[in-house]
Amino acid sequence: MKMSWFLLLIKVGVLVGCAGPFKYHDPNIPHHGKDGFLNNYDNSPKASVLKWYWERWTTSFPPDEPDGAPVVAVDLNALKNPEPLQITWLGHSAMLVQMDGINILTDPSLSERVSPISFMGPKRFGKLPLEIQQLPKIDVVVISHSHYDHLDLPSLKKINELNKGQTRFLVPLGNKELLAGEEIINVEEYDWWSGEKIGPIQFTFAPAQHWTTRTTFDVNRTLWGGWMIKGLTKQVYFVGDTGYSRDFQDIRQRLGAVDVALIPIGAYAPRWFMQKQHIDTSEAVHIHQDLGARFSLPIHWGTFKLSDEPMAEPPVKLKESLQNANLPLTVFPVLSRGETFSFEKATKQGK
Repeated sequence: MKMSWFLLLIKVGVLVGCAGPFKYHDPNIPHHGKDGFLNNYDNSPKASVLKWYWERWTTSFPPDEPDGAPVVAVDLNALKNPEPLQITWLGHSAMLVQMDGINILTDPSLSERVSPISFMGPKRFGKLPLEIQQLPKIDVVVISHSHYDHLDLPSLKKINELNKGQTRFLVPLGNKELLAGEEIINVEEYDWWSGEKIGPIQFTFAPAQHWTTRTTFDVNRTLWGGWMIKGLTKQVYFVGDTGYSRDFQDIRQRLGAVDVALIPIGAYAPRWFMQKQHIDTSEAVHIHQDLGARFSLPIHWGTFKLSDEPMAEPPVKLKESLQNANLPLTVFPVLSRGETFSFEKATKQGK
């Protein structure tokens, strides 16, 4: 297990290309830097990933664990006959959002591993709650950024094929060519605060505090962020991956409060390494408040071993963080993988 991580780093290191001039550089757009995209609020150097791996190697490399998030069978009938707004967690950051007659997938990493190598790297805990072919027709896929646990080309290719090229793929700047390499051509890419209307739903790409890479020579050459999904009467915000920043106050100010926020709660340890790129549960609660969310659903935990906290710890810490913020647990319910959240039912139960 230890050696596999070092081999993976070596493999990623050789998947390189000539970076060349940054084609999106624009001195009039602050986050379009000379050598890559920038965050709005914190562009200080990230902590060393090699130091983190060295610490894991020499001291307390976390063991394999038998427990991730619980998995339940998806109610396929509910997916075929959805509530006005319902959201099903498929694992990690993959959510099936069904609203106003539109089926939307967020960051559908549905492969066995999230890695540039099919037989190495982080492996899924437990089975998928359903097979990809059991999904309803997917109208739109939104991608938050290019890291392998969020932009999984094999999954995107399967979804595209199953839907006969009719699915729309909305991606951050710099990723359209990557999908085209898999013959996925129904793709549009977006900068922060841009988007489009598909059917009755407005999709708007918004900032986050993060970074991107798929090789050692493309750091921050593609953009990162989250997606506001505004329907006829409800708004859902998919955060993607992020460290904590003022971006979420900006998002609420520009796009309004949200009905449901999809917020990561895992991959936060060790904090000295993860803090600039992944929030912990107390920061997840802050984002819930910053967005003015009526409900939030936790994502990005219990599916792939990406960090040092125990796989089952994030919901425990989330409960503590909600209690510390004097918020009821019902505003941030923890789903099993495969479980469906109904906004209508949750609203009635909250009365």
